[in-house]
Amino acid sequence: MATAAERFRTAVDTRDLTVLDELFTDDVRFYSPVKFTPFEGKPMLLGLFGVLMRVFEDFRYIGHYDGAAETGADGVEAPSAILPFRATVNGKQIHGIDLLHFDDDGRIKEFTVMVRPQSAVHALGEAVLAGLVADGLVPAPHGR
Repeated sequence: MATAAERFRTAVDTRDLTVLDELFTDDVRFYSPVKFTPFEGKPMLLGLFGVLMRVFEDFRYIGHYDGAAETGADGVEAPSAILPFRATVNGKQIHGIDLLHFDDDGRIKEFTVMVRPQSAVHALGEAVLAGLVADGLVPAPHGR
């Protein structure tokens, strides 16, 4: 049977939000490289992933590491997986990692994304914000 990390990776590769819905806990937290506070809750994350699947071009995972790490929310060590990836956003090459933390049932309870370089982080932030606003998930920033 596939691990939760493998199921997540396959769901992203096939753009299957139904599987992501099954893999996220209801109170999942998503730590973004472009937002200080986390995105919280399954509905918000499913909406965010819908945007990410449109924004990323040529997205591909390039590795998989399993282990354990402290979560940001409660500081408790939890089973974890790191999935390095590469992608393009608005012509900018991105190299990053997804850090997944799992609950006792193997569902994703916390998700952290780290990307480089800074110019790619900026391009990603602008593209994701535009998608979130277009989908009605967040209000438009003041002055726009």
